[in-house]
Amino acid sequence: MSARQLLQLDHDFVMKGGRLNRPALAYETWGTLNARRDNCVLLFTGLSPSAHAASHPLDPSAGWWEDMIGADKPIDTQRYFVVCINSLGSCFGSTGPASINPSTGKVYRLDFPVLTVEDIANSAIPILAHLDVEQVHTVVGASMGGMTALSFALMHPERCQRLVSISSGSRSQPYAIALRSLQREIIRTDPLWNQGNYDLAQHGPVNGMRLARKLGMISYRSAEEWQIRFGRERSSDTPDTDNLFGINFEVESYLQNHAERFIGAFDANCYLYLSRAMDLFDAADHGGSLAASFTHLSLRSALVIGVSSDSLFPLQQQHELAAAMKPHVEDTQMLALDSIQGHDSFLVDMDQFRPAIAGFF
Repeated sequence: MSARQLLQLDHDFVMKGGRLNRPALAYETWGTLNARRDNCVLLFTGLSPSAHAASHPLDPSAGWWEDMIGADKPIDTQRYFVVCINSLGSCFGSTGPASINPSTGKVYRLDFPVLTVEDIANSAIPILAHLDVEQVHTVVGASMGGMTALSFALMHPERCQRLVSISSGSRSQPYAIALRSLQREIIRTDPLWNQGNYDLAQHGPVNGMRLARKLGMISYRSAEEWQIRFGRERSSDTPDTDNLFGINFEVESYLQNHAERFIGAFDANCYLYLSRAMDLFDAADHGGSLAASFTHLSLRSALVIGVSSDSLFPLQQQHELAAAMKPHVEDTQMLALDSIQGHDSFLVDMDQFRPAIAGFF
């Protein structure tokens, strides 16, 4: 059994770059919507997670934010009704490049329209309507999810009262764009990618996805953490005697194991689309400048959290976001956490993130 719920639209979904014919939207919920229907917390994910953010009676497996969502946890499901959206364009239930196009009966592949963060944010509207939620208590997101949460608040100011943006920003900086561009190139230059026409059952560009994931994992953590965690420890894995340049160090083994788990778990074309959506997003597009765009906000309060060791969304971006928001959202808090675990800190450094999120809620 699964806690995942699927909303099948009976109409087209209009995107910035096209439209989808009757797409499916996947989501999960925890807690109970109260009588006033004003305790909904809307959660958007990063690039690769599913909507399974926490365990559920129908699915007891641990979610990607297990320590954050649940009874007596920072986002307390005894108080709040939590809805986590699987991103449009992903491969965990919501319609994406690996889905069947009802108009043709064939897999979308690269016929899927250009995907934007705004499209992902707008996909929450039919789900909220289905759940009879007119306004959410708080919209929350980390990394790409933070961009999506901000986009939701900009485009639907009447639909949310509060915002929590974690390890994210109003746009991607050149360093992050360059990294993701290289990841996409690695995937596309794998011969098995075949212009997006790979055999879905065979997982397509396996080597490309493996290398792209390794590069991603390197960017998600910090050099300081890896020095403490791995040092120059030699790998205990059985050496590959046929490969002169095989795995010798524990850090290499760590990257290899993470990459192998990713293969087959995530579709290559979906990865390309979502990665590009992060690069395309710029909150300034909603008004011509960041200051002009943020005049659309009507939030009661906002929390912006950044991490000192994050190289993908440096702390300076969080300060910029909070400063631009402050004139329009008086109760804007900026928290700079001194974690050594890089961009992934919001997933692993619970000693710092739990109090931060609990304090806001």
